[in-house]
Amino acid sequence: MTSSSGDAPRVAVFVDVQNVYYTTRQAYGRHFDYHAFWARLETLGEVVIANAYAVDRGDARQRQFQSILRGIGFRVKLKPFIQRRDGSAKGDWDVGIALDAMEAAAEVDRVVLVSGDGDFDLLVSRMRERHGAQVEVYGVPALTADTLIQAATTFVAIDDGLLLGAPRSS
Repeated sequence: MTSSSGDAPRVAVFVDVQNVYYTTRQAYGRHFDYHAFWARLETLGEVVIANAYAVDRGDARQRQFQSILRGIGFRVKLKPFIQRRDGSAKGDWDVGIALDAMEAAAEVDRVVLVSGDGDFDLLVSRMRERHGAQVEVYGVPALTADTLIQAATTFVAIDDGLLLGAPRSS
């Protein structure tokens, strides 16, 4: 779907909170700056969907973070954190993100996905092929799957401009 002439492009945003948390921490020792990211989103057009997908561990700091996301403009979708008897854990949102993004791609001009997870490469390709959506992927370059970068219309590196705090000294 495309905007009529003169209208701002319609944008849908899907943030894999766990992925962005761990990749920015691993690569930079810093946190993703959701306020700076939102400011960039607003330059793309009218943000009509903005979902942030997180795992709910029920702690106070996490609830405070989720409130901040809501205050910025995100709809926070939570899935319970499940600790299995064998010690492994479950709580990823890949299928939920894929379903929501595929539905949205039919209704918007641009989809923004924040994740480096290579499992999303097929989703990104399919949204572009079936719906003609522009798909912008934000990820940490060293930790984003090459197949995901190649599938995207545009890849945007998460770097200093999208991180909180001072850069690590080498």
